[in-house]
Amino acid sequence: MSNPEFLGTEIFLEGLKFPEGLRWHDEKLWFSDMLTRKVMTVDLQRNVETIIKMDDSPSGLGWLPDDTLLIVSTVDERLMRLGPDGLKEVADLSSLATYRCNDMVVDKKGRAYVGNCGFDFQTEQLKPAEIILVTPEGKAQIVAENLAFPNGTIITPDDKTLIVAETFGSKLTAFDILKDGLLEERRIWANLNSMNPDGICLDAEGGIWIASPGSGKVFRVLEGGKVTHEIKVSSQAYACMLGGIDRCSLFIATSTALDQTDRIEGRIEITSVEIPGAGLP
Repeated sequence: MSNPEFLGTEIFLEGLKFPEGLRWHDEKLWFSDMLTRKVMTVDLQRNVETIIKMDDSPSGLGWLPDDTLLIVSTVDERLMRLGPDGLKEVADLSSLATYRCNDMVVDKKGRAYVGNCGFDFQTEQLKPAEIILVTPEGKAQIVAENLAFPNGTIITPDDKTLIVAETFGSKLTAFDILKDGLLEERRIWANLNSMNPDGICLDAEGGIWIASPGSGKVFRVLEGGKVTHEIKVSSQAYACMLGGIDRCSLFIATSTALDQTDRIEGRIEITSVEIPGAGLP
């Protein structure tokens, strides 16, 4: 297609503040509401459940092979697990993360790849940040450096490639995943011009959906940077996830937080797409 296809959304869930980290798991949409410090779910009948309210803001979500939930705790820079014994620390990342851990992807072996912001957006100039690999046993190490706010991250269905959104680099960056989980062969997957990519998800034809705060839109991009679809949302989009029965429902986390600070309103919006989701998360 020579020009992008334009789609719209409908409101799926209201009454939130700053939803992030959308995941489709166990026939439900899981997400973090960062400002209310809750991890929540909503099913297709729009039944909402609070899984846990934390002392810190949650962000990225994922699961170990035994279905134990992993949660990124942002300000105190820790990876947590939620089990029958409650919320416990998997790894303290404060000595490795430059500034405030954020989104992550967890592979099929339970290895978590955690990004961080790199710097305080309000008071500091851009500083490079890292991707930190955390094993299920809690061993943590830096596996990629000098990234401009590594944010939303996906792993391809063959488990061989990790692609991360560099929010302040306006690009998607790919790595080969080695057998031990380390990353190599860094390369640009797509230059995105002035787009600031946040949360991302992958479809079965290799397209990546990108939530781009500041634009009021979500975009579908092919390797190399061609935009095939644009979706206008009600405020600003921060995350997206393909889910539903056939994984052809695109859920989008939106919030007014970028545009107003006195009365922040967050939502989950939804639209139907033709190509189902693939890969992780």
